[in-house]
Amino acid sequence: MIFLWVVVGYLFFLMAISVYKSFMVKSQEDFMVAGRSVSTPRLVGTLLCTWMGSGSLLAGAGLAANVGFSELWMAAGAWVGIIIVFFLAARVRRIAKFTVPDILELRYNKWARILGTIVIVIAYTTIVGYQFRAGGFVLDLVAGVPEWQGVLITAAFIVTFTAFAGMMSIVSVDIINGAVITFAMLIAAPLVFFNIGGSEHLTATLDPSHFKVFGDKNFFWAMGIFLPTFFLLLGESNMYQKFFSAKNEKAAKSSVLWWVTGTIVVETALASLAIFAFSHFNLLDRASEMFLSSENAERIILHTARYSTEVGVPLWGGLLLIAASVAIITSTGNSFLLTPSTNLTRDVYQRFINRNANPDRIVLIQRIMVVALGVLAYFILTQFETILAMALTAYTMVGAGLTPALLAAFLWKRVTAAGGVASIATGMGVTLLITIINSILNSMHGTQLLNEQYIVLPAASASILVLIIVSLMTKPDPESKWGRFYSKETSLAEAMEKVKKEEV
Repeated sequence: MIFLWVVVGYLFFLMAISVYKSFMVKSQEDFMVAGRSVSTPRLVGTLLCTWMGSGSLLAGAGLAANVGFSELWMAAGAWVGIIIVFFLAARVRRIAKFTVPDILELRYNKWARILGTIVIVIAYTTIVGYQFRAGGFVLDLVAGVPEWQGVLITAAFIVTFTAFAGMMSIVSVDIINGAVITFAMLIAAPLVFFNIGGSEHLTATLDPSHFKVFGDKNFFWAMGIFLPTFFLLLGESNMYQKFFSAKNEKAAKSSVLWWVTGTIVVETALASLAIFAFSHFNLLDRASEMFLSSENAERIILHTARYSTEVGVPLWGGLLLIAASVAIITSTGNSFLLTPSTNLTRDVYQRFINRNANPDRIVLIQRIMVVALGVLAYFILTQFETILAMALTAYTMVGAGLTPALLAAFLWKRVTAAGGVASIATGMGVTLLITIINSILNSMHGTQLLNEQYIVLPAASASILVLIIVSLMTKPDPESKWGRFYSKETSLAEAMEKVKKEEV
């Protein structure tokens, strides 16, 4: 019962902050980008919390339990991506204002904005969906709530929290969430390691492949889990939107250094905890309620929190792990729900339907979008069997559909509007096509055309190839299109005004 009270208490605490912050929302900037006043510490906290979602807590941990430390190839994709982002953060903060599709239209055209919005909505609602499922796992574990009811309760909380104050509430609670997550993982991992018997126990109970660079797989398998997170990180709209929220370019850039450090430390600790705990629980008799088979290994961290005393972690440590799990699930769900709602509001409603909408109406429309996307996320989660499958599909959608064109906008002057649009359409199209074929084959024959972790290979390759070929075959864009991405003085407002004049 005490675990349930911790979950309820923590959720009540987070909701109270969101309700309080809702009274401070006075404009579109407040709701979408927290008034553009976020300091470096708060930015680091919200970036860490957004990235450390159920993809890490469940999918990553489950994979680590099954294959060992080679799972870190999946996490390393993000680490390398963040290092590259360090060199882009200040430029992103300088040139953009609200969303990634803002950048896409600025560099390419309105069709790039529309396609980019579609990619983000599909991918991010999928990610929100597995946060709902993770919440269902938690409530089932701590209170015996049927999983489907737990999913609905989690969905209701995340939707309501996000709708109250948007980015204002998210950045306010994420510095707390980030501290809880970091503290819990750094305490639990070494405690479990020493209490189960250290390295001697691990080598005696785990397959030797758990300690190899590629496990019992190969380099292509490693790239299959590395590339989706790598490409996702580079095109991660949440990250860009939070850079837009920074109080200045210096805060945006310096936050990246702390973010990559925190991500490496916390994800390594989380994977290690999963492996250590699995080596213990997997030895227990099948009749024990604590037994955890490889098939449901995605719940290993939650299981460790609930039965922490069995692996030498005191009760307070287990409660802290449960709180950290709640923090991971809610913070990621909130951020990944806010971003597509911002896209639909900013990049569809405000751009094409009502350019002169007043601030109150814009905030109202976005709150409606939050609710609608929450419903969509619930239906999407019913289409996948595991969180790992959902995560890899969503990562590939963004990584192949958005990242090549987005990076080219900053790094390649020769890219053209036609090349950018074709790249987005190709990456999204290939990902959707293979996913749909997989779904049909799975329902009819129990097979797949291509495992989710490998879809990124043809999808990203096709997207990059089309980007290059179409750009080289079309007339170079004028400097008025690409010059602003290299200038230190051009603001988004000035750039968008030039685009409008050119279109006229």
